[in-house]
This record gives sequence, C-alpha cells and structure tokens, in this order.
Amino acid sequence: MTTAFISDLHISESHPEIGEQFVDFLTNRALKYKTLYILGDLFEYWLGDDDINPYLNKIRNALKDYTQSEIPTYFIHGNRDFLIGEKFSAETGIKILSDPTIIQLNNEDILISHGDLFCSDDTSYQATRKLTRDPKWQNIMLKKSLKERKAFALEARLKSKKHMKDLADDITDVNHTEIANTFKKFNLKTIIHGHTHRPDTHITKINNIDHKRIVLGDWYDQGSCLEWDESGPNLIKLYR
Repeated sequence: MTTAFISDLHISESHPEIGEQFVDFLTNRALKYKTLYILGDLFEYWLGDDDINPYLNKIRNALKDYTQSEIPTYFIHGNRDFLIGEKFSAETGIKILSDPTIIQLNNEDILISHGDLFCSDDTSYQATRKLTRDPKWQNIMLKKSLKERKAFALEARLKSKKHMKDLADDITDVNHTEIANTFKKFNLKTIIHGHTHRPDTHITKINNIDHKRIVLGDWYDQGSCLEWDESGPNLIKLYR
C-alpha cells in the first residue's frame, strides 16, 4: 500500500486551477493511498475556521468526501494556514499533527514537518513564526473581524515577498547544521518536509551513514507528491 505526502498547494481564489487539481487528485489518484499527509500551506492563507468563503467550502467538502472513504488524512500547519483549527478538523475529518511528528513507514521512523523550523538562518522569519504560533496571539487574531484578518494576511504576504526578495537563497533554505542535529536528536535517517519549494532528495553523511532528506515541491508549477510504497519513496510531479 502507498503512503503519500503533499505540501505547499497554496490554494486560493486567485489560483483556481490549483484547487481544481487538488479536487481531481483527491477524487482520483489519492483514492489508492493507504494514508495521506498534508505538510502545511494547503491554503495561501487561512483566516480562521469561521470563514464561510464558498470557494474554500468546496475544498472543505472535497476533503470531507475523501476522508469518508476511510483513508486516514493528516495535516501539519504551514506558515500560511496556522489558524486552521479543530472545527476545520472536525468538518473535514483530517487529523492535525504537531510539527515535527515522527511516523513509521516500512518499520522505519520518519520525521515529517512543514520545514520552516529548519530555516533557522532567517532570524526575522523565525521571530514571526514564534509569534504567530502563540495561542494567545492566535486568540486575539481570531477575535478580529474577517475583514481585519484578511487585511492583515494580505499585508503580511506583501511584507514576506519583499523580505524574501532581499535575502540570499541560502538564507531562505534550511540550515544544514539544524538538519544534522535533527537527525541526531531523533535518532532517525529520513526527514520529509516542504516549505522551501525546492523539490529534491538530499543525502547527508553522519558517521559515514547516509541520512535522507526529501523535500516536497509546491503546486504553483507542479503537483508535487511523494509516494512511498514497499519499494521505497518516489518524488513525482502530478501536473506538468
């Protein structure tokens, strides 16, 4: 049986083709999976579970239909959809996991994460991440009107684009010492994450032993998906 991982879809009304691809994915290819993991940034932004946007409701309903087929579906928050909460979980049937989480595949421990935790060289981003993951900050934000939350999200997106433009590529990528320390801390040999939009498989040597880091791509240019069956992992493009 196949376990699948996706991330960084960034579904929004401004890119309706991505939402259409995701619904097609759930109703076709994903029906063969044993388990599906969504590793963050499913949405371009998420204003809160009380947002009744009709377009986003289509995605809710597609996820609900999918999980009702009795395929376990798990979600880790990204840096765009950290306000997804228990109401969304109950409505769609997905289960929210902490970041990072360790799972087992073929009797091997695998660490899964959105991936932004590993980008520790970008100290400004990490400070923002710490703030937005604070439950007190989130409660204050969710008490604001949807209009206010949307204005905040759009302003934050503009600031993020400018911030990323001004940084060197290596600053916005993972810190390799952070990755090596994670392998050692959890005593495992495989990490799967998204966030950086740089799909690839990286090998890190630790004590002359190969440690594998598989990075998922985004869905702006491709439908990046990692499928893992008895023969091992296969990182593919669903939409070219």
